[in-house]
Amino acid sequence: MEKNISKTNIYSGSFLNLDLHKVMLDNGKEAERVVVTHAGAVAIVPIYNDEIILVEQYRFPVRDYLLEIPAGKLELNEDPYDCAIRELKEETGCETEKLELLTKIATSPGFSDEVIYIYKAVVTKIGTPHPDEDEFVEMKKIKINEIKDYIKKGKIIDGKTIAALLMILEEE
Repeated sequence: MEKNISKTNIYSGSFLNLDLHKVMLDNGKEAERVVVTHAGAVAIVPIYNDEIILVEQYRFPVRDYLLEIPAGKLELNEDPYDCAIRELKEETGCETEKLELLTKIATSPGFSDEVIYIYKAVVTKIGTPHPDEDEFVEMKKIKINEIKDYIKKGKIIDGKTIAALLMILEEE
């Protein structure tokens, strides 16, 4: 186990911090670790009849439009369940009477402490999305039996989305 010796904040932003840690290794040597600190997030697999509801949005870091399950950042001290209900409604306009925690994933544990809680939602009502003013998302419905092909053909490349959808397909 690595022991933290010191921490220097390099950057503090609206949703993440970047810290440089000096650590002591098991062999007694020192090393540096750059860590992205993130509040965490939720992601939801909305199921409506025989379809999965995804959102398509432009992701600047990869310079492309991605198909993803609805997701969003946890606010300070926010309960993941409450965040999932909020994000589902904001990004898709969907409502659910049943929200089930499937798992949680560490997105990039080599450099970040971010954890995403992944929920399954059985959609009871589709309404009007109300995304944040800096979010531009388009809702897409995909038949459950087509999801695997979307992943195999590279139409879905987002890690959290693939992990969540494979869990859902395993249930089917």
